[in-house]
Amino acid sequence: MKSRRDFLARVMGLGAGFAAAPSLLGEQKKAYQKRANTIGSGPIVPVETPDVARLPWKPIDGAKEFHLIAEPVKRRLIPGREMQVWGYNGSCPGPIIEVNQGDRVRIVLENQLPESTSIHWHGLEIPVAMDGMPYISQAPTPPGGKFVYEFTLNQAGTFFYHSHGAMQEMMGMIGMFVIHPAKQWSPRVDHDFGIIMQEWAILPNNDVPNTANMEFNWLTFNGKAAPDTTPLVIRQGSRVRVRLVNLGMDHHPIHLHGNTFVVTGSEAGRQPESTWAPGNTVLVGVAQARDIEFTATNPGDWMLHCHLPHHMMNSMSDLMRDRMMTPMRLDEPSAMQQMQTYANTVGIQHQHPAPVSPDANKIPGFPQDAFMEMGMDEAVARPEHYGLPKNWSASFMGMMTLVRILPDELYEKIVQLKSETKGQKHPEESEHAHQG
Repeated sequence: MKSRRDFLARVMGLGAGFAAAPSLLGEQKKAYQKRANTIGSGPIVPVETPDVARLPWKPIDGAKEFHLIAEPVKRRLIPGREMQVWGYNGSCPGPIIEVNQGDRVRIVLENQLPESTSIHWHGLEIPVAMDGMPYISQAPTPPGGKFVYEFTLNQAGTFFYHSHGAMQEMMGMIGMFVIHPAKQWSPRVDHDFGIIMQEWAILPNNDVPNTANMEFNWLTFNGKAAPDTTPLVIRQGSRVRVRLVNLGMDHHPIHLHGNTFVVTGSEAGRQPESTWAPGNTVLVGVAQARDIEFTATNPGDWMLHCHLPHHMMNSMSDLMRDRMMTPMRLDEPSAMQQMQTYANTVGIQHQHPAPVSPDANKIPGFPQDAFMEMGMDEAVARPEHYGLPKNWSASFMGMMTLVRILPDELYEKIVQLKSETKGQKHPEESEHAHQG
């Protein structure tokens, strides 16, 4: 296994070589636009859920059989900040279940939680006995118990599964459930991604979410807060679908920089094309799914994020554990010292923040965004970050990720790096109690 140092060197090895790429990409844009009209052909592509695994299955007695284990999970939000949550199969959110319209599925739930639970299949039209509502459609599955869900899938689209206990939902118990259509939708997509939005109230000096809280200080895509989210890597000229699912207490206006999309689906399945309208922001309400699609002709590293201002930052009140941060009272040297103390805990060098004026502390309201920057490129490095500029992660916080629309050469390089590092365990992976 390659060392962490070798891994970082390969992932971050581009340096300034691609810094001059915009001029080259600009020249290629027309060619990629032409290519985009013909690229969509071939089989349905699998859904990528960054930072979340796919649940395997076996063909048994005429059904695809899946095994879901409800259990406690330790999840890294960002380097230096972990949370103790509940999920499935060592993951929060749980692994994606990906199947086809017409499939017969059997999902065996094993409960390794300290209390009873059940699973609701959100949006699926199935027999009521399989609906997962405690005491109505089934008895709650006790600790150490099992329950078998089995049904035939007559729909197609983006759905999800979750505990039907309200506090268990807020502890993280949700996963994506994607059903591909029997007949491929048109236009066909070349990249298909899934993202689950969650929010957490994690108080200072604690790592267990306060599920009764009504305000939230950590916002995540697929269980990760930026900059620890894995980018969506796309070949320029491709057609792209992003499936967005929200299960929390807030609605999220999700905005994509540099591109225009249409909303093609909801938690009820594919929408008629007559309803598609161009946009770059979609409101994903609580318990809703939204599918967006676009053609990736505009090259660059584009932000995809919730546009609620407080959802674009990480909690700054407990990064120092027992030392509460008070940035509104800090001068620049004090801020640098404080942030470097945190950086030392994750083994990185804090970069100098963006400039402020010499008399900044005399201005009412200062600071706002000053001193909040925390670059941690090396601590979150993945193959998908290859070619990004130095200190790219400094202002990357909260419910954010990158949509990287790349020319062939850079796209293929990242695919190669992902292949070379496949199977290596990195610190961002979750831990769980179940063994085996």
